[in-house]
Amino acid sequence: MRAAALAVAAVVLAACAEAPQRPSEAKPAPFALAPAETGPMLARDASFVVVVPRAGEDLGSLAERYLGDRTRRFEIAEFNRIDEARPGRAIAIPMTPLNPGGVEPATVQTVPILCYHRFGPRPNTLTVTATSFEAQMRYLRDNGYTVVSLPKLVDYLDGRIALPRKSVVITIDDGYRSTYEIAWPILKRYGFPATVYLYTDFVGAGDALSWAQMKEMATTGLIDIQPHSKTHSNLTMKLADENDARYRERIRREVEAPIDAIRERLGETSVSYAFPYGDVNDTVVELLRAKNVKIGVTVTPGGNPFFAPPVMLRRSMVFGGDDLDVFKAKLVTALPVSRP
Repeated sequence: MRAAALAVAAVVLAACAEAPQRPSEAKPAPFALAPAETGPMLARDASFVVVVPRAGEDLGSLAERYLGDRTRRFEIAEFNRIDEARPGRAIAIPMTPLNPGGVEPATVQTVPILCYHRFGPRPNTLTVTATSFEAQMRYLRDNGYTVVSLPKLVDYLDGRIALPRKSVVITIDDGYRSTYEIAWPILKRYGFPATVYLYTDFVGAGDALSWAQMKEMATTGLIDIQPHSKTHSNLTMKLADENDARYRERIRREVEAPIDAIRERLGETSVSYAFPYGDVNDTVVELLRAKNVKIGVTVTPGGNPFFAPPVMLRRSMVFGGDDLDVFKAKLVTALPVSRP
């Protein structure tokens, strides 16, 4: 497909050097040729557009013009095997994702989800320092990783979009105020999106995020707030005095209360849910589906290929004692394909 699409550009550019054909000898062109007044477009069909970039145009602007989304520049880059557009040099733009599952001859793409909790001056199991978090975000930027939002991961798992080969998702659990004070300024500086998973009974505590802080972050479009239960209790464990009916009613509140609160306070729709302690059962899944939430995240480490079970996505926890080498090991973005 790459060769066919790019060959069209050469055919069009060479056409003026060929002897004219009589109408009966003319062969149908596989692409519809664009009229001259359309500018840099040479040809197009339902699958590709062939264009010659103007001076000052880059892959991002071409993706925005022809695909409606600047972030899809990577699809043009990967298909043409280039890093950037060059003025006067024809390139082909695939109009639909050609490999939404990221399947290659020897590997399959997998998307790691990083899980943070809190940030502070001294590291411990769940506390990452500002210095370490900054170094980790800088490593992602400097080594070709693309931080994508959780909603984009949902679209990827549904087969609707492709993602850059080295994609990663950032999540932050519980709703500590340090997310706003420490992590948020760093995320803004790098332009990285993240999902904050909130258990709503925590709001109002001394070291918790306020609704106003969450609203400020969410308004930028970089941060989305998603549910992490009401009380952070283990959703799979019955209390000592609970029968099946009382257990189900309690879990219903754990599922519905944060979803409703986030919608009412922030106007955000819940598309995913983080299970406290990573534990889930059929009752929880059934109640989530009743609220149109089809994505669940655990704390089982590893990445997520396109065929990952959507209600049990893997997440790799980042701990305060992790050095940069340990952090790098959690960024597995391709898995080898077993051969018979």
